[in-house]
Amino acid sequence: MPLLMLKNLPRYECLLAAAKEFPDLDPSACEAFLHLLRAGDECFRAVESNLARHNISQGRFGVLMSLLNNCRGESSPTALSPAELADRTAVTRATMTGLIDTLERDGLVTRVPDTEDRRMMAVGLTEKARTLLHEILPDHFRRMTALMQSLDESERRTLVQLLNKIQEQAAAMAPPPAPLAATLS
Repeated sequence: MPLLMLKNLPRYECLLAAAKEFPDLDPSACEAFLHLLRAGDECFRAVESNLARHNISQGRFGVLMSLLNNCRGESSPTALSPAELADRTAVTRATMTGLIDTLERDGLVTRVPDTEDRRMMAVGLTEKARTLLHEILPDHFRRMTALMQSLDESERRTLVQLLNKIQEQAAAMAPPPAPLAATLS
């Protein structure tokens, strides 16, 4: 799902004209921001098309990758609680429940009693999920490489540094999460 929802970005001259009406509009900041969103949308679309060929959504793929990458210092992945998965994939716990339900229905994850607290459940990968990921990941990694091939190694490092600065600024601007008690009311 695209975030920007603009087919054509406004020309810089249009941003300059808009800045006369809206003095808080910094044309170069707006231009950079719109290009960042457009690039993100295009990258998302490139990845999404590959996942769609395997009948898997970005959300479900994120859960599977979180489980695959959860080795906790061991050689093989360990199970995670639904709350841990929600935190790692930046979705609500309700959304995570739906993702786990569909992954379980499709035989890609199992719910097992937590080894430390039997009242809790943990989610683990099935062999079917591992097989699916081994089908998806080679092309997924090729696509990532292809998307970045126009940048040399130095430009990629610079891009990562710049994006980290933007992420830090966005995090500083975001409102703090609501206290748990307030979300239950």
